[in-house]
Amino acid sequence: MTQTFLVTGAAGFIGSHSVEWLLAHNHRVVGVDNLRTGHLENLEVARSSPDFEWMLADVCDEAAMRELFKKHRFAGVLHLAALVSVPESFREPALNYQLNLAAADCIARLCLEFECKRLVFASSAAVYGAHAALPNQESAIPQPQSPYAAAKLAAEVMLLGYAASYGLETICLRYFNVYGSRQDPGSPYSGVLSIFTDRFQCGLPVTVYGDGEQTRDFISVRDVARANGEALTQMQVVADRYNVCTGRGISLNQVLAIYQELFPNAPSVEYAAPRIGDIRHSQGNPEKLHNILILKSQTPFEQGLRELVVGGLGR
Repeated sequence: MTQTFLVTGAAGFIGSHSVEWLLAHNHRVVGVDNLRTGHLENLEVARSSPDFEWMLADVCDEAAMRELFKKHRFAGVLHLAALVSVPESFREPALNYQLNLAAADCIARLCLEFECKRLVFASSAAVYGAHAALPNQESAIPQPQSPYAAAKLAAEVMLLGYAASYGLETICLRYFNVYGSRQDPGSPYSGVLSIFTDRFQCGLPVTVYGDGEQTRDFISVRDVARANGEALTQMQVVADRYNVCTGRGISLNQVLAIYQELFPNAPSVEYAAPRIGDIRHSQGNPEKLHNILILKSQTPFEQGLRELVVGGLGR
């Protein structure tokens, strides 16, 4: 029997790739997005499928969401809709609360009301903060350093409380630095690789905030979409927190060395003061999720970056 899944934030970078993964594995998908940061063209492939239904809506609109749950009786929800910018969470703390915590509560309560058994929640490595031991382990005490990270952590605690209280199968996935096609370079707070790629391709100077020795655990959006899909559909996954990462930390200066190889005539890199809320080093331990799903990242960073540059950021 074909199952139907709800994906919130479906028109976003990670959302659209996750929708395509689910469709490719013969599931029906209902995608919801208010297009605040998502782009409808990201769903061009999905919208050609008879197994995909699109709805322009805000996940904070509980009445609209209730009608969807009533109509479809979802087998599971992938909740990706969020305020995705750490700096914006400083400027708009009320909006951060609404999109990153209240919306998760709304979706979880609807799951309980309509007997939707599984909720996969997009959390973030930002919950670890700047001082956690590397590589980050899910058992570490979180030290959020931004309203964004605090809201993601609060949502995890709330949702896992629902899991313990009501049996909702809540899977909290802590994404590290996701990169790949469809990541919007137009936002100053987009993923660093999408911004770098766009600027190098346009022959424009690149700005690094800090000295470039800060490290990130970069993971391909293809691997993240697969992790989302497996977490949503595989029965053996239990309610808990899981890192979605490669286990390898790469400095921005190492990244720039690859770009400079690909764009030897590019302008010199410019260095500026670090941004508020940025974490110096980020590297996760991927073993917990891997041990349950036999799920390893399959895209080596150098290969993924070269593919991104050659293929562009196209939708």
